[in-house]
Amino acid sequence: MAADPFAELLRQLRRNADRSQDEQADAINAASGRATVTRREVSRYENGENVPTNHTLGHIAVACGVPLEPLLREAKAARVRRRKRDEAEGEDLDDVKRRTLLGGAAVGAAAAAEPWGRLAYALSKGARIDPESAGVLIEHAARLHVDELSESARSLQNRVESHLDAITAALPRASTHERALTIAAGETAALAGWLAWDLGEHDKAAAYYRVTSECAKKAGHPPLRALALGYASYGAATATKALEMLSQAAQDVRGRGNATAAAWALGRYAEEAAQSGDDAGALRALEQARFAYDFADHTSEQAWVRFVTPYRMDSLTLSVYGELKRQELTVTADSAVERLGKELPDSGVVVLGDLASALLRGGDVDRGVYVAHQFAAAAESKPNTMGRQRAQSIAAWLPDTEHELASHLLAFAS
Repeated sequence: MAADPFAELLRQLRRNADRSQDEQADAINAASGRATVTRREVSRYENGENVPTNHTLGHIAVACGVPLEPLLREAKAARVRRRKRDEAEGEDLDDVKRRTLLGGAAVGAAAAAEPWGRLAYALSKGARIDPESAGVLIEHAARLHVDELSESARSLQNRVESHLDAITAALPRASTHERALTIAAGETAALAGWLAWDLGEHDKAAAYYRVTSECAKKAGHPPLRALALGYASYGAATATKALEMLSQAAQDVRGRGNATAAAWALGRYAEEAAQSGDDAGALRALEQARFAYDFADHTSEQAWVRFVTPYRMDSLTLSVYGELKRQELTVTADSAVERLGKELPDSGVVVLGDLASALLRGGDVDRGVYVAHQFAAAAESKPNTMGRQRAQSIAAWLPDTEHELASHLLAFAS
């Protein structure tokens, strides 16, 4: 018996995304946020044994970057065929219709060995996706940046790369939504790069950052390049290179609606300048960062600056003052402790790490040790590269009586 046209359509959508059935199941689950679809279920869909529910079709549309309405229409036709196999006239999906739905968006394996490769390929294509589907893709891209605040890189990486595939599949049919989807794709690629860097996959991270910059250029959206540069600055080969990146990032986020991003870029510049011995440059940039933050609202600007909380600004300030051995360190640490209270912010690993270092450096050993224990617990719950870097610094400042904690932090940092 010939394959059901809808089953063949689902198979072709998966192949266009260059996924195995296991990977397709993962992508559908990533779109839904629940692990409910298995490789076996994907196989049953593609063999015509089952037709997905409309709810599942919504997740398939997001995972494959195609409009939902045509999928719903063709699924309905497939269900009719299953009930009336002997009366199927007019129900088959012909080749022309299938090409229209797929939009000629096949992304071959040769052009797309990795997600950033598929995105780069899609950027070169022309443009048809409905507003609802585009909105779902853009909203999910933003949500992933929020999820990164509380999830580890290891647990989030697959979901981010799967969503990048979904947006990539949608881009050739984006039409009037092309710019918005390109920006969302760039934001997702940047997050994928950040996660890759955190996991030690530095070449992969660099590739993601490059394609993020391509998205920024394509969309004419400088803040997107600032995001890539800000992330990339943490892994820059030299302090000079990091400062160049952050200087450009600060230029890219000048203007209305970017105050939080500007505060982050300038704060990072101050941090790097302090580490390179440019005291005046560090203090000047820090003052500019704090001024920008007075006009910022990290909860309503770009999703990717959601981590730049008042706690994180305290952390950047403490990092700079600690590096420069400024007398303001103790007062700033006191203020940070008061602001933090008993609440652990989403960016707690970095914040607690910088706070513990500041207190220990400033001579407040008792509070420094207390916060160092808090840091150790937070770092264990969400291990990341920045936490490991801070663990090594904290261990060096702990008193001899905290040998066990120091050993634990050094083991964590290695």
